[in-house]
Amino acid sequence: MKKSKTLVTFLCLFAFVLNGVATAQRPIGTRDVPVDLLIVGGDVVTMDGTKRVIRNGAVAIRGENIVAVGPTAAITRKYRAITTINARGKAVVPGLINTHTHVPMSLFRGIADDLDLNEWLTKYIFPAEAKNVNEEFVRVGTRLGLAEMIRGGTTTYCDMYYFEDAIAEETKKAGVRGVLGETVIQFPVADNKTPGEALAYADRFITKWQNDPLIVPAIAPHAPYTVSTDDLKRVRQLSDKRNAPVLIHVAETKKERDDIFAKYGKTPVDYLSSIGFLSDRTIIAHSIWVTDEEIGILAKENVGVGHCPQSNMKLASGVAPVPAMLKANVAVGLGTDGAASNNDLNMWEEIDTAAKLHKNHTGDPKVVNAEQAFEMATIRGARALHLDKIIGSIEAGKRADIAIVDLDSLHQTPFYNIYSALVYSTKAADVDTVVINGRIVMKGRRLLTLDENAIKIDANAYRDKIIKSLGN
Repeated sequence: MKKSKTLVTFLCLFAFVLNGVATAQRPIGTRDVPVDLLIVGGDVVTMDGTKRVIRNGAVAIRGENIVAVGPTAAITRKYRAITTINARGKAVVPGLINTHTHVPMSLFRGIADDLDLNEWLTKYIFPAEAKNVNEEFVRVGTRLGLAEMIRGGTTTYCDMYYFEDAIAEETKKAGVRGVLGETVIQFPVADNKTPGEALAYADRFITKWQNDPLIVPAIAPHAPYTVSTDDLKRVRQLSDKRNAPVLIHVAETKKERDDIFAKYGKTPVDYLSSIGFLSDRTIIAHSIWVTDEEIGILAKENVGVGHCPQSNMKLASGVAPVPAMLKANVAVGLGTDGAASNNDLNMWEEIDTAAKLHKNHTGDPKVVNAEQAFEMATIRGARALHLDKIIGSIEAGKRADIAIVDLDSLHQTPFYNIYSALVYSTKAADVDTVVINGRIVMKGRRLLTLDENAIKIDANAYRDKIIKSLGN
C-alpha cells in the first residue's frame, strides 16, 4: 500500500514538472487571448491604407470590434475563439456600403419601368405612395430590402423615406447598420403633412436613436426643388444642433439643374453652398449634372456623394462625372437607389456597372479601375457616409462588418486577380456569410435574423393591395 502511494505521489510530481517545462517552453501569449470569433484561412481584402491583401489570412473579433488582422498562422497562435469560421477558398472583404436607398420601395419593384424621372415620380410613384404607404407598408418593405441586402453582403445602407423610426426598428432587429434619414418635403406625405411637422419628427427621431451602435439617425430634405430655401436652412440648423447627417438628392436630372438655375441664378450645388446648407455631415445622392467648380465645392466641404449608376441609366438621367470626382478626391460611394428604379439592391451589380459605365462614357478603359470601383463600395463609401473611422475596411479597432465570398463558382474560374474577380465576376449569390458589428447575421447562405419565407408572404400580399389601388 505504501509503495502504491509513493508511486502515485512520484507520478504526480513528475507530471507537474513536465507541465511546468512545457509552459516555460511555450511562447508567451500563445492562444492565451480570448476572442468571440475567428475567421481563418481566407484571402483577406483589407481595404486599409496600404490595400493589403493577406493570402491565408485571419481576422480576430471581440464583441463588436476587430482586434487583429494577419496571417492565419500568426492569429491562431495568439487568439482562441468561441466560434471559428473556416474561410478557405473564399474572400474575406469589408461589408459593402450602399450609400443611397429608399428601402421600403422594394414593394414598388417593377410597377413603373422605362420612364424618365419626372413622369415616373409624378404619374406613378407619388400616387402609389399616397394610396399605400403607412407604417405597416414601411415595415414590410424594409424587411424585404434588408433580407436582400444581407444576402448580397451589404452591411451598411443609407436610407431616405417616411416613418424612418419604424425603419430604424426593423433595421436594428435585423442587425444591420443604417444611416437613416426622415424625409422633409413641401407637400403632405404619409407620416407628416408639413415640413415643420417633418422637422419635429426628425428631431425626436434623432434624439431617440443617437449613439445607437447600429443606427445613425439623419434628416433628409428630399431635393432643392421640393424643399424651400427657408426649410433647407432649418434643416442645417437642426443638423448643427444635433450633430446629425443630412441626406438630399442633388443635380439628378438636367431639368432639375435648369429649373434651379432659372429660379436662383445658380446651379444646384452652388445654390446649396450659397445658402450655407453644405457641411461635412452632408450626403448628396446622384450628383450627375455638376460642373468642375461644383466638384471643387464638394471636395472642399467634404460632402459625401452617393453614385447610383444603374438607377441613373434606367431613368436616362445622365452619367455622373465620377472620374473627375475621384481625381478631386471627393468622397464618392456607390448606391442602388430604391428598388423601384433599379430594380434591386444588389451592390455587386453597381460595382461592376460603375467600372464599365465610365470606361464607355469617357472612351478610356483605364478610368475607374477594378480596385477603385471596389473602394467606392467599401472604404470610400464609408467616407461618403462620414463613417470611415469605424467601417469600410478590415482593420484592428474598426467595427466587425465583414462579408465572406465564395471564389470557386464557374463564373469566377479560373482565378487570377482578387479585384478583377470581385468586381467583374462576383455575384450576390456568391456571398456565403455576413458579420455585422461582430454578430453573424447570415451563415452558409442562411439568414439568421430574418424569416425569409414570412417576408415573401407579406410582400406578395402587398403586391395585391398595390395592384388594386392603382386600378390595374
